[in-house]
Amino acid sequence: MSTYCAVGTAETDLSLSELNTLLVQSLAKLGDRQRVLAVPPDQTRAHSRAGELTQMTWKYFGDRLKAVLPALGTHTAMPEAQLKGMFGEIPLDKFRVHNWRTDIETVGEVPAEFIHKQSEGKLNFAWPAQVNRLISQGGFDLILSIGQVVPHEVIGMANYNKNILVGTGGREGINRSHYLGAVYGMERIMGRADNPVRAVLNYASDHFLAHLPIVYVLTVVGRRADGELAVRGLFIGDDLECFQRAAQLSLKVNFEMVEKPIQKAVVYLDPHEFHSTWLGNKAVYRTRMAMADGGELIVLAPAVREFGEDRTIDSMIRKYGYRGTPATLAAVEGNADLAHELSAAAHLIHGSSEGRFHITWCPGHLSKDEVESVGFAYADLAAMLQRFNPEKLSHGYNTVDGEEVFFIANPGLGLWANPARLESTKVEEPAASSAHR
Repeated sequence: MSTYCAVGTAETDLSLSELNTLLVQSLAKLGDRQRVLAVPPDQTRAHSRAGELTQMTWKYFGDRLKAVLPALGTHTAMPEAQLKGMFGEIPLDKFRVHNWRTDIETVGEVPAEFIHKQSEGKLNFAWPAQVNRLISQGGFDLILSIGQVVPHEVIGMANYNKNILVGTGGREGINRSHYLGAVYGMERIMGRADNPVRAVLNYASDHFLAHLPIVYVLTVVGRRADGELAVRGLFIGDDLECFQRAAQLSLKVNFEMVEKPIQKAVVYLDPHEFHSTWLGNKAVYRTRMAMADGGELIVLAPAVREFGEDRTIDSMIRKYGYRGTPATLAAVEGNADLAHELSAAAHLIHGSSEGRFHITWCPGHLSKDEVESVGFAYADLAAMLQRFNPEKLSHGYNTVDGEEVFFIANPGLGLWANPARLESTKVEEPAASSAHR
């Protein structure tokens, strides 16, 4: 197992030309490959530069790139306009659509005893390792998994084998992995490369995916002083060390400590990226460790039109709402429909402030009644955009009408915390390992 590229520091700013050179050099080290599958994220991770890296992969391999399978997870399939916007001139007939309910194969099962231990005795189910059949049965001699390492609410640090086992995974595997993370505790997981959910995915990789020719292309993306995005690192390899080195850099780049708890935060959700609270609740996940008790989080969401991108999950959110951990666990115990959709239950836990701070949603396409019915406060988007104009606010603290406001232009790019919330859940840089066997 090898790391083919490990370039980056907190100050690095890789251009597209430099990314292409590093990618081509790494692909050349792999030798001759004739049947290549690319597995990038969808448009919800457009800032990852995975779109450009996938285009570079196509230009390098040409007709040897047989298919592109966006790792949708539970997300809606990308329409033609999104595919062209993210992946440029790659022919549309190269793209395949992942359906997490129908397109999967269970390639193995992580034992219930392992899950029981990882969950500290709270869960007793086995975990099915599920992947899209194109990955398990497609006969490819290279599967290039492309994406960004960044703090994540379910897996601690996004990407690596999550892109395969969740991004192209199946309903049961996604449900149970999300629920494990929620039961273990989001604030104990975010920003950690080593955690129970990752341990389960690593077990599955070792036992059920080791025979597949998967190589990971991982970026770390941060924000320059002027607010624009910069690629701080590129890591390419087929081993755990490649991921861990990217995770170490991501902590330096994407983790922002605030000196005091935030009394009022305003988070803007890019309309090209966020269309649901399923995705948009990153505004809650990524700021919760920075929010003051009794504070207010205002979410400006011009394109949000639904709760869940999947119709079934949307109905679960509408039915049970963001009521906090005790209420959600009780609902799982007492209702077969929610127990059957554990990723929805996990999301309901993740999206609640547990009553500690107030969450006000300002969506462009959901009504006041809809928003309030799931447990959030509602405010009119136009009025709030006039008061908190994203084009006039700078990242971090601003003064608006004499009030101090902390502004975040994209919650998907970072993780915010204050020392008081981290006393018992300290984020530490993951220890490097030479290999994952």
